[in-house]
Amino acid sequence: MKLCNESVASSSSSRHSSNNKLAESENAAAENSNNMSWGTELWDQNENLGIHTNRGIDALDKFANFLRDRVTIETEYAGKLRRLVKNYQPKKKEEEDNEFTSMQAFRNLLKEVGDLAGQREVVSESLQLQIIQGVTLLSKALREDRKKCLSDGAMLQQNLTTQLSSLERAKRNYEKAYRDSEKAVDNYKKADMDLNLSRAEVERYKNIMTSKIQQSDDAKNEYANQLQKTNNLQQQHFSILLPAVLSRLQELDEKRTRGIREFIIGAAEVESSVAPIIARCMEGIVKAGESINEKEDSFKVIERYQSGFAPPTDIPFEDLSKLDPDSLQDHYNNSMSNHLTMRGTMSANKIKKRVGIFNIFGSNKNSLTADGQKEDFSDLPPNQQRKKLQAKIAELQQKIAQETNARDGLMKMKIVYEANSSLGNPMTVEGQLNESEHKLEKLKIDLKKYQGYFERANQAQVANNSPQANRNQLQNGHRTSRHSNGSADDHHDEGDDQPDDAGSLSRSGSEDNVAQIQNGHNNNNNGSSASPESGLGTSHTSLPGSGQGSANENAIGEDAYFETEVEPLQPLGTCRALYPFEASSEGSIPMNEGEELQVIEIDQGDGWTRVRRANDSNGWDEGFVPTSYIECTLYA
Repeated sequence: MKLCNESVASSSSSRHSSNNKLAESENAAAENSNNMSWGTELWDQNENLGIHTNRGIDALDKFANFLRDRVTIETEYAGKLRRLVKNYQPKKKEEEDNEFTSMQAFRNLLKEVGDLAGQREVVSESLQLQIIQGVTLLSKALREDRKKCLSDGAMLQQNLTTQLSSLERAKRNYEKAYRDSEKAVDNYKKADMDLNLSRAEVERYKNIMTSKIQQSDDAKNEYANQLQKTNNLQQQHFSILLPAVLSRLQELDEKRTRGIREFIIGAAEVESSVAPIIARCMEGIVKAGESINEKEDSFKVIERYQSGFAPPTDIPFEDLSKLDPDSLQDHYNNSMSNHLTMRGTMSANKIKKRVGIFNIFGSNKNSLTADGQKEDFSDLPPNQQRKKLQAKIAELQQKIAQETNARDGLMKMKIVYEANSSLGNPMTVEGQLNESEHKLEKLKIDLKKYQGYFERANQAQVANNSPQANRNQLQNGHRTSRHSNGSADDHHDEGDDQPDDAGSLSRSGSEDNVAQIQNGHNNNNNGSSASPESGLGTSHTSLPGSGQGSANENAIGEDAYFETEVEPLQPLGTCRALYPFEASSEGSIPMNEGEELQVIEIDQGDGWTRVRRANDSNGWDEGFVPTSYIECTLYA
């Protein structure tokens, strides 16, 4: 254990010592790099340093070209993104689909992509203004400084070369003079030892020797002088002048290197500055995707295309052998009309309105809109009609609010002008006020008209959803017209082109029958308890012998009605109200929680049960209540 601890301690100490040595070596390297200079270390590499600095500036220009190409790409990318967003913007004919969450998300996606294009444009502009211009200016300045440094270095080298040439000449002159002086000395010695020569000849050789020696001494002095000058210049050249030039080249190259570093970091900072905005754009795209709700879109599809019609029930079997030959053709025509009605309900949106020159002379009390629809939208299914009317009412209310604000502003302006005529003439506002009042009055008239359309549409919907209408349609085998003439139109109102007198007579007669049934008697001549309109016809579950005739025997258009007594229906059982119910539709009756009632007709699949209760004032109250609100106990 002790050996292990010692080995661990020794290994840790060795690691610490190695780390200390590494740190010391790095510090020493940093100090050496700070002390190193091109002027002292590269005094003989002037030519290579010139080539190196030129390549460095070329690399800087290459970096600038790279940035220019990137700016071009960024600009093209931003432009293509904007063009992409523009090409995929929803068209005017697709605006109705904007209510779906998927389309809203796609629209938000396009907006975020447009913002991304804007950020790429910001990157492009910032690189162009902040980076590329700086690189261009630095490259230009560096080339000028380098050219000056190389020129100064060349001048120094030329001065040194000139001095060396002078030294070489002085040395050659000294060498020649020295040889001539030596030769003159030898000649003089030979002449002095030659007895055949005269004294004058010897004296001449002596003078020549003296002259050559003097020339040699002068050349020697000149050589020494030039040597001293050369050494001084060379020492100054390699220790002061050339290092200064090389140091300037070093500073120039370091400035270039430092500039590239700063420009690369600056380009990254430009990119980083837009990164938060791009991240928010990505978050917006993710949020747009998360906002898509398939259930909500499905519900909006239902809201858009729901017609409000109930699906057709089973078609009853019709025994043609029991019909009169005269009514057989009429029955066939009615069946075809009903069949076309059901087909038209399924494909109502495919029917095109023909509004042409032939319609100019036609009788059409309900004017058409610009898209060929009726003014009250009665040619649409009930739900779509109400939605169109609600949208039109909201639009008119908004216009009225705007026009009211404009009128109030004009009135205030008129009051100010009347108080101070220098500000303006009140009469100039009077015409605008009259025009505004006229517009406002017209808008209010239109609003009242469309509110009337909306109320009639709601009343028609309530009538169609009443238990009488549902029960009548079920008993007739399919949901068609309430008119006795077989018409397939279930939405006639005062805006129809050809009102049905027989249908109006049927409705009025049915309302009288419903009122008289509640009073205990009926005016129908054949003892029928109700007309098809009232929904109080003979039930398939009623007991036989109750005195109820067939609802189809009540022919509309007879000249007289005979008042007969109506025998009340036999109760099929009793029921107890589980919940209170307020009668809100035609043919239904209210009930309180826990109230006991008689069941006279059970639910036939439409969700309503016909009940009866004793009434002290006029005998019996009969009507329909929701089946889910009661608990029935039928007789055995």
